[in-house]
Amino acid sequence: MTTPAPDDVRSTGGSIFDVEHRTLTFGVVAVITVAAFEAMGVITAMPVTVRDLDGLSLYAWTFTAFVVTSLFAMVVAGESADRHGPLPPLLAGAGLFAAGTMVAGVAPSILWFLLGRAVQGLGSGAVIVAVYVVIGRGYPDHMRPRMFTALSGAWIVPGLLGPAVAGTVTDTVGWRWVYIGVLVLMVPIVATLVPRLLSLHLPGNPDSRPQPGRKRRALMAAVGTGLLQYAGQRLDRWSLVLLAVGLVLLALSVPRLLPVGALRLRRGLPTVVMERGFVAGAFFAAEAFIPLMLVNERGLSSARAGLTISGTAVGWFLGSWYQGRPATKRSRPSLVRLGNLVVTIGIALTAVVLIPAVPTAVSVLTWGAGAFGMGVVMASLGVLLLDLSPAAEQGANSAAFQVADSLGVVVATGAAGAVFAAGHVAPGQDAVVYLVIFAAATAIAAFATAVAGRVRPQPPVPA
Repeated sequence: MTTPAPDDVRSTGGSIFDVEHRTLTFGVVAVITVAAFEAMGVITAMPVTVRDLDGLSLYAWTFTAFVVTSLFAMVVAGESADRHGPLPPLLAGAGLFAAGTMVAGVAPSILWFLLGRAVQGLGSGAVIVAVYVVIGRGYPDHMRPRMFTALSGAWIVPGLLGPAVAGTVTDTVGWRWVYIGVLVLMVPIVATLVPRLLSLHLPGNPDSRPQPGRKRRALMAAVGTGLLQYAGQRLDRWSLVLLAVGLVLLALSVPRLLPVGALRLRRGLPTVVMERGFVAGAFFAAEAFIPLMLVNERGLSSARAGLTISGTAVGWFLGSWYQGRPATKRSRPSLVRLGNLVVTIGIALTAVVLIPAVPTAVSVLTWGAGAFGMGVVMASLGVLLLDLSPAAEQGANSAAFQVADSLGVVVATGAAGAVFAAGHVAPGQDAVVYLVIFAAATAIAAFATAVAGRVRPQPPVPA
């Protein structure tokens, strides 16, 4: 196992675009770019999709089905990557993602569409874990920060152009062509990437033995997550029952899906994994309510409110670029703390636009700063995860990393939604509710900042 030195000395030799790594780099970045275009396109086209399929009442489930199944697939793919190498879960994930995209694109009813979204989630969960293992085994240590920068860069064009392209396609030729377009993009990318992965020979460890019952616990966590989201969507007398069952399932499953000591914030890898969940939950829970806040409290149009978060990909990329450049001399733990601190400040300052005298354009700067912090901390956590994971455990640990992310977002966003539903009065009269939501998100990010030093492993005790 490779443990980074406290001063995090970085080699500058080689490049992710040199002859040895060029094809692999372009292939991995292209995979993430397609996933990003799909994500941005789906968000844009979804209102028209559910209207055409008469499924407005199931709108939230078009996203919930994706999240729930991806959570299960992450754990299964992690085990497979450790035992058989990253290629099998990557191919299986790409196949499932393509199949789900096709089913969603030709769905005759909302139920068929939800089935397609669920299959897409299975594929997406497998692919993202496989990509982490590919980075861990296909690149030397000093290139990994730059690979995470490249992955962040893969979201820039989809983030800036994806909604406009998907909106134009939806309005002119129909929402189904958004899904067909994703399929067209996938074929040449997979055809190029697979031969390169085969030539690298990234085998697994046949002696790797998964934890008994891990798949069952992954299924329990997925179902518990779904019940948690469903309870937040219903907000009726059954909500408490669904919430209780969901929490019990998560309590019985999640601790065994995370590294030992994660819930106690044990130094090193366990805290690295938990940090991912904390900062992702804080950031995305707040982001979910920014457009709504600007529309309802400040009277902006949906298009102008959307501009606030449209630059998120750029800020995120710049933060990731900063952590990955050789001239950055900060240690990984200090980069994690810095990124968390900037996220905390970005969330807190964004709430200032609730004051009528503050120009709404300020939110573009404050949220851009928060996204910069996310780029620093998320890429740094990814580098630490691979540095602290033995090669035979990179799949399982990458899966735990993604599970923490998904659960952090689901729990924090669900709680924010419950706060909003309970305190909502009327448009223009909900400033206090938004302040509570942003204050809670700020507190979570501040806690992540306070414990960031624990990502550094405990030094060995001398004999």
